[in-house]
Amino acid sequence: MKVLIVGSGGREHAIAWKVAKSEKVSKIYCAPGNAGIAGIAECVNIGAMEFEKLVAFAKEKEIDLTIIGMDDPLVGGVVDAFEAEGLRVFGPRKNAAILEGSKAFSKDLMKKYDIPTAAYENFDSPEAALEYLETSTYPIVLKADGLALGKGVLICNTKEEAKDGVKTLMLDKQFGNAGNTIVIEEFMTGREVSVLSFVDGNTIKIMTSAQDHKRAKDNDEGLNTGGMGTFSPSPFYTAEVDEFCKKYIYQKTVDAMKAEGREFKGIIFFGLMLTPNGPKVLEYNARFGDPETQVVLPRMKNDIVDVFEACIDGTLDQIELEFEDNAAVCVVLASDGYPEHYEKGFKITGFENFEGRDDYFVFHAGTKYDGDDIVTNGGRVLGVVAKGEDLKTARANAYEATKLVDFANKYMRNDIGKAIDEA
Repeated sequence: MKVLIVGSGGREHAIAWKVAKSEKVSKIYCAPGNAGIAGIAECVNIGAMEFEKLVAFAKEKEIDLTIIGMDDPLVGGVVDAFEAEGLRVFGPRKNAAILEGSKAFSKDLMKKYDIPTAAYENFDSPEAALEYLETSTYPIVLKADGLALGKGVLICNTKEEAKDGVKTLMLDKQFGNAGNTIVIEEFMTGREVSVLSFVDGNTIKIMTSAQDHKRAKDNDEGLNTGGMGTFSPSPFYTAEVDEFCKKYIYQKTVDAMKAEGREFKGIIFFGLMLTPNGPKVLEYNARFGDPETQVVLPRMKNDIVDVFEACIDGTLDQIELEFEDNAAVCVVLASDGYPEHYEKGFKITGFENFEGRDDYFVFHAGTKYDGDDIVTNGGRVLGVVAKGEDLKTARANAYEATKLVDFANKYMRNDIGKAIDEA
């Protein structure tokens, strides 16, 4: 079968790598892709938001399955555009992708269906938000309602910080229209855990757990980023936590979406906070996480195409997900200065050190070809992944692997997975 993957980051590279392992797949295209994806797929110069061009390409090439990696096209309705032309596509429709597209919607959904989450209020006007802050307890969390590249969340320790945050989101429009509405919610404490799941509208199947590191600098300092590294599984996601979430969060979310007339087929990413009062939902995403995907898929035993098709066909109950009994750690190699100001265009060397290995992987995030050279083309450049028999071994291996590839302004956190030592 012929497969089209939509997206250009490390997540899409990991998906393409996994799809390429399927015996069912004869040809992979990726729009627009990157230099790493080009090694296993034919990259097509069509943007992820160019729905008409994507649909026309899929029809022209007789694509059997399209996989949407990114949030923007899902929230924008790319799945609806494909389905309208009778094309098979993996991902939620627009009316279901709102689970990620609007934080106000998802918070209201959780309140209505009694799914554990932080106490909150939604605000459409800065004046009302500022008035609410006068009597709030601090620290407090401000969230842009819409998509903001994973950066539209502000943790404010004082009333003054919170007022500045309202200005940043709603008046200065730092994240554009994403800040037209904001959510103000209680600050929760505890361990964060990411859990990815496959959903077919009725059935939900949970993948292995992971944990992301969002801050740019060691010790969780610096600005929020799209993610500086991950590890899987999380030692804090215990059997007890899993049992609680299956009873009170996972299936209830799927059932709630169906009850609202928003049947969800695709990936639900649960961002959880393990609070002293039990697990609570921090946020939902409607697609694979990045860089969580880079540590989850290398541990997955299943043919991923079988799982994608089961989600589309409503037969996920017939699939048993299987994961290796080991661990994986991803260290993101970024451009120094990310997520603010950084230079691009530096030559990357050392890719040959990863060829033919099944314990070390390098997934491209922000790369492109410059003649015969592969050069940096983004803030997050590469995700270096290593497996090991346990998390400590995987972490040591991952940092060894980061030495095998190099570029001029290479930057990374040196404490990815350090929380493992505290487990």
